[in-house]
Amino acid sequence: MSTSDPLICLPGQRLCLSDKTYTSGQGTYERQGYIYSQLAGYVDIVDKDSVKVVEVHTSGEKTVIPAQGDIVTAKVSVITQQYAKCFITSVGDTVLRRPFRAVLRTEDIRATEKDKVEVYKSVRPGDIILARVLPITEAHNYQLSTAENELGVVIAHSEHGHPMVPISWTEMQCTKTFVKEPRKVAKVVPEHFNQDNLAA
Repeated sequence: MSTSDPLICLPGQRLCLSDKTYTSGQGTYERQGYIYSQLAGYVDIVDKDSVKVVEVHTSGEKTVIPAQGDIVTAKVSVITQQYAKCFITSVGDTVLRRPFRAVLRTEDIRATEKDKVEVYKSVRPGDIILARVLPITEAHNYQLSTAENELGVVIAHSEHGHPMVPISWTEMQCTKTFVKEPRKVAKVVPEHFNQDNLAA
């Protein structure tokens, strides 16, 4: 494929087989052994470690979309016993132009004692979480994980609407009522943290 004659594709278009030679990259997803495009754009094949990574790029302004392995910020919208529905609002430091739907399943909330995890004791609607994007199997159907220590709830409000602060990896406390609520708390170290913050 020459640069003078790029292959143009549409969202959902099947591009090629997904095998030991070709793997899904940015702007694509893998389903049932094939690689499909997530975007309308130009197909680009990148050689990486003896594997050809199939990517799709849009012309003009670069469109940022969540990709496997990305750390994303998401807002929890609905919870059930099996999962929490979320909206991905940013990838890394980049705020998305539109949110992407995602699911955080019970087995992906913690790294240990997965069978004891309860969604409502880990996240609640309205919580802001940091999560990692798991391998993508369907277009625009992202699955998230908060199993790492650094991932989990970063911003939460109590049932009365007051901000909460983390007091352990498993609890947050309301700043007004001091009521404690269970959460899967992210171990976040601010970029500009210093000893002055402790005195503030």
